[in-house]
Amino acid sequence: MDDEHVPEILVVGRCSVDVYPLQVGLPLEDVQTFQKFLGGSATNVAVACARYGHTVTALTGVGDDPFGRFVRAELERSGVDASHVVVNPEFNTPVTFCEIFPPDNFPLYFYRQPTTPDLEIRPDDLPPHVGDYRITWLTASGLSVEPSRETHRTLARSQRSGMLVYDLDYRARFWDDEVTASAHIGSLLEHADVAIGNLEECRIAVGETDPERAADALLERGVEIAVVKQGPVGTFAKSRTESTYVPASAIDVVNGLGAGDAFGGAVCHGLLSGWDLPRIIRFASAAGAIVASKLETSPAMPGEAEVEAMLAQQRTPEDGA
Repeated sequence: MDDEHVPEILVVGRCSVDVYPLQVGLPLEDVQTFQKFLGGSATNVAVACARYGHTVTALTGVGDDPFGRFVRAELERSGVDASHVVVNPEFNTPVTFCEIFPPDNFPLYFYRQPTTPDLEIRPDDLPPHVGDYRITWLTASGLSVEPSRETHRTLARSQRSGMLVYDLDYRARFWDDEVTASAHIGSLLEHADVAIGNLEECRIAVGETDPERAADALLERGVEIAVVKQGPVGTFAKSRTESTYVPASAIDVVNGLGAGDAFGGAVCHGLLSGWDLPRIIRFASAAGAIVASKLETSPAMPGEAEVEAMLAQQRTPEDGA
């Protein structure tokens, strides 16, 4: 790969095979049928970015097993470059089950012990030209253990002209304690151009749960754009020159688990398109709502036309065309 053909986006982090129940509103012990999908936060974001026509490379790890082959095949089928997915024969590809109790209860059950190939990614596994991607997407969960932690730090330090978008993605079960999580998650903020997190994730990263104070604290740590998600309430975002609040879309939620990843992929699309902050957040919120209205995660990621159609439905006559 020469300099002229470096993909636009590098997405680094978790992959998974999501095994979701086809019966809604039942505990797992009573579910009779399931369907598997490509999942994992980072791979979902990679697929979301590819849906908008961007060239995307995924850096993650899978086992040398049938589910690992499924992950790589689904990434390629979705238009994501999977040539840098590391196959690790020592550990199994992770599997994630969930329960679905709309509108806001979706318990997750991670099968990631004793560890997973995506947390075994090493600096030597990094693709060439790591500082030249227009966007590099990192997730906080990748900082939870070594060697993934050092790989994420190496990537953060390698950024040159592109943007580092940092998903504050905090999962308590991946960490020994909150103090350790806060220290490591917060340490990467000085390298980030954009930080995205919900209120709990902002509490871990900067000790604030009020949306405006959390955004200000992220900006004080060096971030250029802070995005604070508030679930069914909406999203507050702030840069050094503007701020915006976008209420959540009114939809019938089926499964909210992929909505945040759809939101993140849409933010990347808006950044690469040169949109202003309000437009980015409106678009990303609509993309998240579309995925929340469906059962699956990565297969549900929308393209731009679908998101624009939803935005058009939401506009009032006073909004104009």
